[in-house]
Amino acid sequence: MKKISTPYLLLIPGFAFLFIFFILPIANLAQTSTQTPLLNGDTGQYEQTFRFANYIDAFIENREQFSRSFIYAIIATLIALLISYPLAYALAFKAGKYKNILLVLVVAPFFTSFLLRTVAWKQILGEEGFVVPSLRTIGVISESTTLTSTSFAVVMGMTYNFLPFMTLPLYASIDRIDPRTLEASGDLYANGFTTFRKVTLPLSMPGVVAGTLLTFIPAAGDYVNAQILGSPNTKMLGNVIESRYFKIVDYPTAAALSFTLMAAILILVTIYIRKAGTEELV
Repeated sequence: MKKISTPYLLLIPGFAFLFIFFILPIANLAQTSTQTPLLNGDTGQYEQTFRFANYIDAFIENREQFSRSFIYAIIATLIALLISYPLAYALAFKAGKYKNILLVLVVAPFFTSFLLRTVAWKQILGEEGFVVPSLRTIGVISESTTLTSTSFAVVMGMTYNFLPFMTLPLYASIDRIDPRTLEASGDLYANGFTTFRKVTLPLSMPGVVAGTLLTFIPAAGDYVNAQILGSPNTKMLGNVIESRYFKIVDYPTAAALSFTLMAAILILVTIYIRKAGTEELV
């Protein structure tokens, strides 16, 4: 009996943590999402009326920000994948004795605040940075064009901030590939592209799926990059939720939007994993 119960006792701290800091807040969010303003009450006072129409009203009112959040997140995820895959491949097969140093450099941005990194991008893409003057010099953008307060700035900020979330799973997956497998492909007269398409990419798909999920999920709910690097025309759903909670004090709408965002992400992630053929990650 003692041997059987010990593993379950060891799980108690973890389950208690999840219950207190995840399940209870989610339950509170759920009951808040169906409340309505209290009659003759002050601002921010609500009562439980189980008004599920809050979800429909919140979605219709903020459908533009809703779609923008997913569009930005998808673009940032794809750009991060295009950057991270060659980087992870080089780290796994070409870095040699410098592998550990380069891995530290990949995670080095995490040594500073997410907020500070985003503010730094505002300076890099601003008039005082080197990007805008350089692009104007070579004629890519006109003298009146700016990069800050644009969709471009928001997506670039998201891509940079979440890039390590894409690179590390890809590296872990590619690093497990046996180099002899690639050599065998060459012995069978496959060229470099065929080897990548038939051997490397399929074997690294778990890393691709994990990296895209770890990038897309936080990017879809992000609001810091849109707040600092964007404008009112680039606001995402996270900005609306933040504003509803802390400025407008409209808790039911904020809670309904939060649940709608979570549900949409869960549905998209489930479809993506099944289409990618890695259901074991669910």
